[in-house]
Amino acid sequence: IWIFHVFYAEENLVGNLASMSTSERIKAIRKMPETMKKKREIRNKVLKEITEKSRHRSTQLPCCTQCLQGAVVSFRRFGNSLSEYFHVLQLWHKTLKIIGAKFGTSVLSYFTFLKWLLTFNIFSFLINFSFITVPQFVAAEPNNLSFMGLELFTGAGYFQQTVLYYGFYTNATISKIGNGPSYNMQLAYIFTVGIYFVICFLILLFSMAKSFCRNFINPQTYSGNASKLLCTWDFNITNEKAVKLKQKNLSTQIKEDLTEVNREVLNFSLTERVVRIVIHLVSWVASLGTAVAACAGVYFLSINNLKLFVKGHENDLKSQAAMLVLPVVVSFLNAFIPFFYSWLGHLERFQTPGHQIYVTIARNIVLKISIVGILCYYWLNIVAASKSQAFLFFFFYFLKCWETLVGQDIYRLVLVDFIFCLLGSFFGEFLRRIIGTTVCVSLGMPEFDIGRNVLDLIYAQTLTWIGILFSPLLPGIQMVSFSIVFYVKKVSLMMNCQPPRKVWKTAQMTTSFMFLLFFPSFLGVLSVIGVTVWRLKPSEECGPFRGLSSMYAAVSEWIKILENHAASKWVVWIYHNLITSELFFFILSVLVLIITYLYWQIIEGRKTMTKLLHKQIMN
Repeated sequence: IWIFHVFYAEENLVGNLASMSTSERIKAIRKMPETMKKKREIRNKVLKEITEKSRHRSTQLPCCTQCLQGAVVSFRRFGNSLSEYFHVLQLWHKTLKIIGAKFGTSVLSYFTFLKWLLTFNIFSFLINFSFITVPQFVAAEPNNLSFMGLELFTGAGYFQQTVLYYGFYTNATISKIGNGPSYNMQLAYIFTVGIYFVICFLILLFSMAKSFCRNFINPQTYSGNASKLLCTWDFNITNEKAVKLKQKNLSTQIKEDLTEVNREVLNFSLTERVVRIVIHLVSWVASLGTAVAACAGVYFLSINNLKLFVKGHENDLKSQAAMLVLPVVVSFLNAFIPFFYSWLGHLERFQTPGHQIYVTIARNIVLKISIVGILCYYWLNIVAASKSQAFLFFFFYFLKCWETLVGQDIYRLVLVDFIFCLLGSFFGEFLRRIIGTTVCVSLGMPEFDIGRNVLDLIYAQTLTWIGILFSPLLPGIQMVSFSIVFYVKKVSLMMNCQPPRKVWKTAQMTTSFMFLLFFPSFLGVLSVIGVTVWRLKPSEECGPFRGLSSMYAAVSEWIKILENHAASKWVVWIYHNLITSELFFFILSVLVLIITYLYWQIIEGRKTMTKLLHKQIMN
């Protein structure tokens, strides 16, 4: 009777699954608490049942319908196999698994963030290269400058007359054929950059919302405590190395969950609390004072560096090498002051490693964003608006393009920062391991400094965003540097660093990284780009916007031309009633706030329901 009951239940299950749609059937089979072998057997029986039913119906269906159904099934199977194939070929998929298994999710979050930034820059490079650089090749003039080799570090000389910088791009309408279609480089340049930043804004918002929902709103759905131990093993794994890697990964995740649950709250006496508060205040005063001193040094150095270039305005190696002083000093400050901040974090003795990392990140973001802000003030208020200053008359006589100078400065900053990042892995991790294992054994091997390394990535990406307007191919350079940094950091991590001494859960850290990338980095860049496009006067002898009062004037001139064409009246209406309307953006902002509030209420309701369901399951 029991065997008959089991057989009848299985037949009933197969019949119910066969009557479902494909997506519902797949979800139902995945949720079954069975082994992978048992799930495959059930799936095969369901497919066999569907095939037998389709045979009975095939005699009643016309030939065209049968061919269409067969094509749909074949296409669906091909799509499933293709998605599995791309999942296997995912960039650094195996490497990230190894890092997560050995060093935990805290270190893994850095490499995941680095991979995300790399794909971001690949997307940026493809957009700029396709819509800005490729059309310029058609109208490009030959480069008469000689290549000396030092240009690779300075970005000047030979590179001034290439597509690397803004000043080389034409302001003419490009037409390969006499009467064929034309390509307006002014509109292509400003619309490509503008649409790119809009896409970046939407991608960052979506990524933050997705990560926030996963890690803050409803973390039990994605990382249940008991489910990790009982329900997360993949019975499809048969390779011995893969089994050991999966075991190590699950062990690390369970340790992190247990540490989060069993975290102790230390009780301090009144004297100890006062001492800790004083230490925190002194540390913050020291960190803020260091940041202010660094910004003041960068500002006066940038002024003196510009004067030095004016005195040696000839295009020789000495004057080009002199321009490396500013990026070297900036990178030196950004590389070594964070070590001081890390020492302050150890001195403060936080209760959890997470608090120490977040405080270190906050201090580093103040330092790096302040330095970037000083450099932006120097570029937009001194370099761009200094034609009226007498001491820079000869400088602009020879350069004639302040946008190219800004692009060269950002190129040098990105390149030198990349070199210092590589040197930091050598001096900060390799030599530290040698000292900790041979000279002073009590120090031991170093731990991977997540806060410092993450802020290096945000700083580099901020420079790239600012430089896109002045050097459209800068994302391609950053793409190569991020790829090299990933492999160098991976090798240095495996050889020189040890896993964190205190295991702790960092599911929310990736969300924090994206938030810091969005604010103040991305929003600050938008303000810089907005001032450049709307308020600053472009150079009169170079670039696609030469002769205009501002870069945005190209759009206004284009709208005036469209007003004379009846077929383009709808574009003119959108421009006057939506793009330039404050009321439209006010209503749009109100709608976004209302939608955000409703979405938050829905998420809160789901969170409450999930907690109730979780309690019922535990009971």
